[in-house]
Amino acid sequence: MHPQVIKDEPGKCPLCGMDLVPMDAGNHPNDTDHHGHHHEHDHHHHDHGQHNDYNKHAGHRTGDFLKRFWVSLIITVPILLLSHMIQHWLGFDLKFTGDNYVLLVLGTIIYVYGGMPFLKGMVGEIKAKAIGMMTLVAIAITVAYVYSVAVALGLKGMDFFWELATLIDIMLLGHWLEMRSQMAASKALQSLVALLPNSVTVERNGEAVKIKLEELQNGETVIIKPGEKIPADGLVTEGLSYINESMLTGESVPVKKEVNDKVIAGSINGDGAVKIKVTGVGKDSYLNKVINLVQEAQATKSNTQNLADKVAKWLTFIAIAVGIITFVYWFSSTGDMAFALERMVTVMVTACPHALGVAIPLVVAISTTLSATNGLLIRNRTAFETTRKLSTIIFDKTGTLTKGSHAVEKVIPLTDEYSADDVIQYAAAVQQNSEHHIAKGIITQLKEKGLALWKSENFSYMQGIGVRGTVNGKNVVAAGPNYFSENKLSLPEIPTEINQEAETVNFVLIENKVIGIITLADSIREGSQAAIDKLKKMDIKSFLLTGDNEKIAAAVAGKLGMDGYLANVLPHNKQEKIKEFQAKGEIVAMTGDGVNDAPALAQADVGIAVGSGTDVAAETADIILVDSDPKDIVKLIDFGKLTYKKMVQNLIWAVGYNVVAIPLAAGLLYPKFVLSPAMGAVLMSVSTIVVAINASLLKIKK
Repeated sequence: MHPQVIKDEPGKCPLCGMDLVPMDAGNHPNDTDHHGHHHEHDHHHHDHGQHNDYNKHAGHRTGDFLKRFWVSLIITVPILLLSHMIQHWLGFDLKFTGDNYVLLVLGTIIYVYGGMPFLKGMVGEIKAKAIGMMTLVAIAITVAYVYSVAVALGLKGMDFFWELATLIDIMLLGHWLEMRSQMAASKALQSLVALLPNSVTVERNGEAVKIKLEELQNGETVIIKPGEKIPADGLVTEGLSYINESMLTGESVPVKKEVNDKVIAGSINGDGAVKIKVTGVGKDSYLNKVINLVQEAQATKSNTQNLADKVAKWLTFIAIAVGIITFVYWFSSTGDMAFALERMVTVMVTACPHALGVAIPLVVAISTTLSATNGLLIRNRTAFETTRKLSTIIFDKTGTLTKGSHAVEKVIPLTDEYSADDVIQYAAAVQQNSEHHIAKGIITQLKEKGLALWKSENFSYMQGIGVRGTVNGKNVVAAGPNYFSENKLSLPEIPTEINQEAETVNFVLIENKVIGIITLADSIREGSQAAIDKLKKMDIKSFLLTGDNEKIAAAVAGKLGMDGYLANVLPHNKQEKIKEFQAKGEIVAMTGDGVNDAPALAQADVGIAVGSGTDVAAETADIILVDSDPKDIVKLIDFGKLTYKKMVQNLIWAVGYNVVAIPLAAGLLYPKFVLSPAMGAVLMSVSTIVVAINASLLKIKK
């Protein structure tokens, strides 16, 4: 993968947007940027394992912790052999002149080298005014070290060097294991990043030339051989193939692509060879937009995460307070400085809110990337969490529950002056500048009949009503029944041959006189029935919202077994309809195409935009269904519930562990049971790893 292909600015990481430190500028591989993030950029790899805000190991690679662990472990062996406590336990004697100074030197090396990530982390936390896990570990090892130095230099008591060494070893190993688990969270995102090929074959001056991906420009023609990855968004200009878009849309079946069809960067070509004209390279590509959406969603904090952050902050203060109280209690009651310090250090290490710091962000990272690779793009984490509480879903009819590909059914001229072909030509001329599904249907009919497309001027779009313009010097309007009610005109009589329950009626007017009627039919999308049935089982009400007439709305809602319908609703009134439901106490999701539904999508508790292919959604939507499949709404709600369940499980585990461990660390069961600092560190690491593994078990129901 070439990082520069999708970067937004020079010197920025293409995914998280942070400043990069050039590796060739004499920097050590562990150098960090001013964010405190380590960035690894080689030709093929971009490591986002440590970019999420659950990163507590700023400035260190996963391998760095492992290396420090092995070096510290080697130094620990002589420390254990020279520690009087260990010698006493194992029944051997190893003493020589200056052995305490050797112990002091080895203890200092392990404190500085092994403890450096924690000491640096503490400085970072204090600077950021976010005291937390690193501060607790740093205080604990510093207290143990300073006291042990004092003993080595003559203070009466038993040194802590062996406990300091084993504590640092276990903390380093635990952090390495935890970072390995965290890395798994970003694998889905890395796989999105790695979807582009390294080189591409382009057609230049009639020859096939192989170039690097970053040299590819918009407008160039790329030759895609069977099995190759599509390097950029584009249009097929030659050939036919079936293309696998599953990593981008979640659609497992390869999609047929022929001339003039859009293809998406990162999808994989099947058996056919195609040529594509590039329309979106780098940051303009759909893939990059998906990656940016995922990054933004992972960075956004949800309500549950804010709660976890607050609990972690309080836990840090509680740990420091309990540590001090524990020291004061044991020192005043026993007079044993070493034992009192040991209890204090154990409390601080055991109470590290590490598991809590990882609990929610890790679930967020995994759920966001999983969603993206299943065609559900989450823009708003809080709205995603709200999906589990939904009581009502309002569906925009066209393009959501129905295919939206209106085909012309009937063309009925209403005057002798104009023929059926004239009606189509006038309607097509005035509709040609519109993106509406009715316009597309009429233009398709014109092409099928082989009729000429006339020019039109003074085009204007009447939202939710129709279009107007000047054709052959005449004022032409193509509009639905709403045009007549808006202009306080009487609706013309509709011929009985038109089935108003299935056909959308479009009137063609010239100089305010109705010259003909064009009817269009829409078919219900596969998956709509299954989606409505599943929502019923979940006790979620479904309503149809449409600008179409009452009869069509009633027919579609009735056929699908929905709870009701709202017909003849103009786009600007959709928002009001949502407000009415909310006023009754309903938690409402609105699904629409994200263009004329924008106010309603913004008003709803959860705005779901449906838009296939490269039309990445309207800014107002909280969640985008790439594949436009109504069943994805059920998948989304299910996944929202599962994600929340994982968050709650992790919170309960992380908090519950501390409730049990802190009193044990403080010496509540002394002398029956005493928790050593090293065992406290093991428990802390294990609890973090349990939380990480639990998060990685999150799966989307197919």
